[in-house]
Amino acid sequence: MRLEEIKEIARQHNIKPGRLKKADLVQAIQTAEGNEACFATGKASQCGQHACLWREDCD
Repeated sequence: MRLEEIKEIARQHNIKPGRLKKADLVQAIQTAEGNEACFATGKASQCGQHACLWREDCD
C-alpha cells in the first residue's frame, strides 16, 4: 500500500501523519483500531491475522 493511502487511513482515525515513517504510522492505526501494533515487528508468521489490511506489506 502506498504511503499516501496509509496517511488517508490515518486521518480517518484522527491520527496526524506528519513525518511518521510507514511502520510507525501503520502501528498507530493498528492501535487506534484496537489491534496489536505488530506491523513490521517480525511477527507476521505468528500473528494469525491473515485478513489484516497490512499483511501484504508486513515482514
